[in-house]
Parts: sequence; structure tokens; C-alpha cells
Amino acid sequence: MIGVQDFVGYYDWTFAYLQRTYGDQAVRDYWVRAISLDSQRHARALIEAKGFDGMAEYWGHTLAMEEAGYTFQRAADYFRIDMFACPSKGYLDQHGLAAYSDYCEHCMGWIKPVMDAAGFVIHHEHNHAGQCYWEMHRAGQAAAQVPPDRGAHDVRRLPPAVWQQRRRHAYVASQRVDQEA
Repeated sequence: MIGVQDFVGYYDWTFAYLQRTYGDQAVRDYWVRAISLDSQRHARALIEAKGFDGMAEYWGHTLAMEEAGYTFQRAADYFRIDMFACPSKGYLDQHGLAAYSDYCEHCMGWIKPVMDAAGFVIHHEHNHAGQCYWEMHRAGQAAAQVPPDRGAHDVRRLPPAVWQQRRRHAYVASQRVDQEA
């Protein structure tokens, strides 16, 4: 696996180039076709075949290799990741890189199609500063509301100066629920 610093800047520049040259839809298409259906097909295969166990296997390995600051929870009805220090967004911020205005959105751009195909929905929120949460439920079994506080490791418990330092985007059952939080 290549290191996070080997692709993050290129992702950022590629997203900006596609947006500038071809528009927003081209960026979203790239996330689906080049990332979700191609470079992350191993994640797709694991999650489609093993459900929550595949999520634990994929993200347990990937986030450890990327040296992310995260926790995850596995329950009978959900799989959750709380990201306290995203290595990708952290790298961009530390190096003053911000070619694409909404870098964090690419995760939902490739993960949502994977979850759709595997029969899951996502509750998700990111703050554009390297913190987010992902809570996946089987489609049809997720509440149509933001999940409850999940305890000490819930990223939303960070001090407001951290969690609320930048604009946030939120999704409930895989649907965007706000433009800017």
C-alpha cells in the first residue's frame, strides 16, 4: 500500500482540475468510477461479501496503515468509525494544500456507492478539519435521524473549538441533510 502522503496531494489537485475543467458532476463521477468502482474495489468486495465484518477488516487495516487517529465500534445493528485525526486532511492542512474546496466530501463520494451496493446506509458528519464520524446500518434498519451519542469516543464530544472550527456537512441515512452546519 502506498503511503497517504503519496496520493493525497494528487487527489486534491485532480479534484480541483476536474472541477475547473469539467464541472462539479465530473468530480462526483470520478469519485464513483475511479475510486469506488476501481481503486477501492477490494473494499467493495469485502463489504458486499462480509457486511460489518468486511467493514472492520477493511478499515481496521487501512486506517492503521494510514496511521489515522480513530476508534471504531461494532454493534449488532451498526458499524461506526470516529475519526479524530484524518491523515489525508491533516497532510493537506499541514502542507498548506487546498486546491479543491471540499476535499472531505470525496469520502462520501466513494463510500456511499459501496454501501448502496452492499445494502447499507450511512449516518455521517465531517468538519473539514480532519474529524468525522461514519455510522453504517443495514438499509431499512436505520433511524431517519442523527445517531445518539455513542460514548466517550464519539467525535462529536470534542470541544466546540475543535469539532465546530470549520463548516460541517452531515448525512442521515445516506442523504445530505444540510448545506452548511
